Amino acid sequence: MNDFPIVNVGICGLGTVGQGVWKHISRSRAKLESRLGARLVLKRASVRDLTKKRSVRVAKSRLGDDPMAVAKDPELQIVCELIGGTTLAKDITLAALRMGKTVVSANKALVCEHGPEIFSAARQHGGHYFFEASVAGGIPIIKALREGLVANRFGRIYGILNGTCNYILTRMEREGLSYPIILKEAKALGYAEGNEALDVEGWDTAHKASILTYLAHGTWVPVKSMLVEGITELTQADIQYARENDYAIKLLAVIQRDLKTDALAVSVAPTLLSRAKVLANVNKVYNGVSVTGDVVGETLYIGLGAGQDATASAVISDIVDAIALLLRGNAPLPEPIEQNCPLNKPELIEGSYYFRLDVKDEPGVLAKIASVTSKSKVSIASVQQRPSPRKGAASLILTTHLSNEKAIRATVTNLSRLDAVLTAPLLLRIASFDD
Repeated sequence: MNDFPIVNVGICGLGTVGQGVWKHISRSRAKLESRLGARLVLKRASVRDLTKKRSVRVAKSRLGDDPMAVAKDPELQIVCELIGGTTLAKDITLAALRMGKTVVSANKALVCEHGPEIFSAARQHGGHYFFEASVAGGIPIIKALREGLVANRFGRIYGILNGTCNYILTRMEREGLSYPIILKEAKALGYAEGNEALDVEGWDTAHKASILTYLAHGTWVPVKSMLVEGITELTQADIQYARENDYAIKLLAVIQRDLKTDALAVSVAPTLLSRAKVLANVNKVYNGVSVTGDVVGETLYIGLGAGQDATASAVISDIVDAIALLLRGNAPLPEPIEQNCPLNKPELIEGSYYFRLDVKDEPGVLAKIASVTSKSKVSIASVQQRPSPRKGAASLILTTHLSNEKAIRATVTNLSRLDAVLTAPLLLRIASFDD
């Protein structure tokens, strides 16, 4: 082993994930080195607070508070960017890549917002950028799209990509508790951040959907161009409807491509998913992704979507791949062929839908609602009336026959304007993924 080449690794950020990477590499170093035929040295790390106690022991000589010094250290071949954010993280990533280094990251927001610039810098200067941990935690979905499924074109990718939302929805279903109560407990347990908006309003999932869209289709779709909705307005009335009709409610990222026109539709929204689908039964903090290729058909990937160990596992996998690449002579990685797939028009994105409306409990309300849906050419498939917690009100649940996003959005806007409708309508998509 003394004859093995040495590969030096630096880590920017020893937070939860960084400490997990340091811990698991330290524990498994002998096995990893034997497999790789190289000595793996955790050379140095940067932290914000040098006095803070951590769960891993790192020699003081290896610690500093300047991540840029780690990025530019000429003795390091691999730099792990684990500090998060899109400002300093971008600077240290580009600095390392411009020196021809390999950067490993778990930073989904950085990839989503600055991916083209980062990949261009890697190509131009002979570096590499690995980011498996940025999507779906320990599930190797990026590797699957980048390597294992390269023979395919993908008509549909959909999945649960946020463990916080899946945890909340699972407990709402199993325990009959309200969203605010479970959110409070999720924060106490560390499953939700103090500012939970990024998770529960769908933006975290949207960042990940943007990355998967690029890997699968070679097109960057910014989150501002997606339909993005969260889970904050869901109630037990929606959970009860799902249960009675053999659905589960999941926050789904859906990436669909018309293989004839190449038009893309990318969305993030709470969705009624048939219990017959495997992903409908993926619960708690687990993630799941379904990928349908024109050659292989449907493949499924399920695993822990977050947490120290799951994310560290993905980071270490990238480090191992990066070392193997260095030992082979730093050959270029396979990358998606960049394309300019257009976004599909809303009127061409079809599906069935679910509405929940709190309305005045008085005669003529259904007729007014029917008039609005008729004007938008939305055909109602079913209507249920349920008690409302409001005095003098009723809760109506409507489902539609096949419609489209343009018509549905117009319907929601016009229903909101009715005096008889007391709150903004809740809209859910009803998934139809049968090919």
